[in-house]
Amino acid sequence: MSDVFFVGCGPGDPDLITVKAKKIIQNADVVVYSGSLIPEPVLKFCKKGKLYDAAKLVREEIFELLYKNAKKGKLVVRLHDGDPSIYGAIKEQIDNLEKKGIKSVVVPGVTAFLASAAALGTQLTLPGVTQTIIVTRAESRTKVPKREKISELAKHKATLIFYLSVHLLSKLVKEAIAGGYKKTTPAAVVYRASWKDQKIIKGTLENIASKIKEEKITRTAIVIISDVIDPKTYEYSKLYDKKFSHGYRKAKVN
Repeated sequence: MSDVFFVGCGPGDPDLITVKAKKIIQNADVVVYSGSLIPEPVLKFCKKGKLYDAAKLVREEIFELLYKNAKKGKLVVRLHDGDPSIYGAIKEQIDNLEKKGIKSVVVPGVTAFLASAAALGTQLTLPGVTQTIIVTRAESRTKVPKREKISELAKHKATLIFYLSVHLLSKLVKEAIAGGYKKTTPAAVVYRASWKDQKIIKGTLENIASKIKEEKITRTAIVIISDVIDPKTYEYSKLYDKKFSHGYRKAKVN
């Protein structure tokens, strides 16, 4: 009987996979992967194992593959895009495996919103702008608690990041404005962050929805709303200020 590995392979660029994740995939006997979200070069790391496309399977079929192969002592990988802990539905799989006596190991990966920030060439927190990141999704078939409605989250004026929501962008924008963001607040959509066909569309809450409609982007994109995208002003970090002392450096006051 072996552990099941829930592995994040990163946002798309195969060079962004972790060393640990790559080693596990290369040695895997069975890999159940997340359909077209996993780039072909990453699947090619699996040189000896059998591949199963999870997009063609239901929950029970996926669980059976993981369980029966782990029970036989095989190295089993459930391969997720990005990081498994973000909208990865791993908790239900881990719990069901545990009930059957199978342990699980989660291997983190670079998630798409971090790859999107890299593509934009910005940082998601800036002194004097915001020190908070909120990661969420727009409500659709999966319900969202009332306290987490976009209009409620928008009240914080933090960096607001959306997964699985670009197809609902017009609604999302209206709720963000209703919650307190100005129409002039910068917004960006990064389509397939770090993939070869990556697209970056920048605008404001007033025009981002129409820009995305023109580009015909309806899936596989991260939406970011925040002044950090195009800050009018911000403060320098105190950490590297010459007047700031910490455990490794004394202030340099001349």
